[in-house]
Amino acid sequence: MKSNDILWKAILEDLFEDLLRFFYPNAEEMFDFGKGFEYLDKELEQVFPPEADNFAPRYVDKLVRVFTRQPKREQWILIHLEVQGYTDKNFAKRMFQYYYRILDKYNMPVTAFAIYTDPVKNFHPKYYKNDFLGSRVYYRFNTYKIIDQDDGELEASDNPFALAVRSAKLAITANNLNDQQLFDKAYHLAKSLLAKKIPKEKIRNVMNFLRYYLRFDNQEMFAKFEHEIAVLTERKITMGIEEFLLDNAEKKGIEKGIEKGIEKGHREEKIATAVKMKKNGFDILLIADITGLSADEVQKL
Repeated sequence: MKSNDILWKAILEDLFEDLLRFFYPNAEEMFDFGKGFEYLDKELEQVFPPEADNFAPRYVDKLVRVFTRQPKREQWILIHLEVQGYTDKNFAKRMFQYYYRILDKYNMPVTAFAIYTDPVKNFHPKYYKNDFLGSRVYYRFNTYKIIDQDDGELEASDNPFALAVRSAKLAITANNLNDQQLFDKAYHLAKSLLAKKIPKEKIRNVMNFLRYYLRFDNQEMFAKFEHEIAVLTERKITMGIEEFLLDNAEKKGIEKGIEKGIEKGHREEKIATAVKMKKNGFDILLIADITGLSADEVQKL
């Protein structure tokens, strides 16, 4: 199993709800998220037995049971996802074979998405057709080509799946960058990720996707990136401390919360906070950044 396959398999499950929201703006009206999702990986293997079928499912293929919002009865559909990372002239035919075998097994509505992660601009199959002696088949499926996406639109989105797409696009186009350029872009992406108002668990999922998807030629540059990510992540963790300080500030009647609580608070309060953080092993520069004290002052405490 390729490492990128593992990453995609994980991120599709971790962010599946976000994926639906990303592709369907009215997802809340269409799907009943409260009932969760069922990943039918084993069932997919039964439909395409690996030992007997050249079109056996790949590690990235996903089949998901999703409940919809129907007024009078419980209803569910199947969503087939495939991440395709290289050109394949038979790809559209394979998507069609997936469709009719899934439909034959479940006899329920099926929709499909092909997510193209390859760097080839002109590879973008969207349908399969076959016309022979008056018999005609035409099957069209949803597609999404990562390298064709607009960086500005992805960066503006707060959807975690959009952030994963940004990470993948950076990795796909990395061949045009040297290690320093790749580092700069990846670091900017990581910082913007941490600034998004999304759950910390999803931030961690996307951050790991970014870290392991990228490939630096120089191992020292990779080590540097890992270090900087660790520093950024540590700063994100301090949000818990900021929330604690905000609570204390509000109890003392400070209207603006933590920021003014630190900036206008007494020096003794700043020192007390710094001492508490230092006892808990936080970095000197991080303590100085949060409390407003100088690094030398924190060091001497």
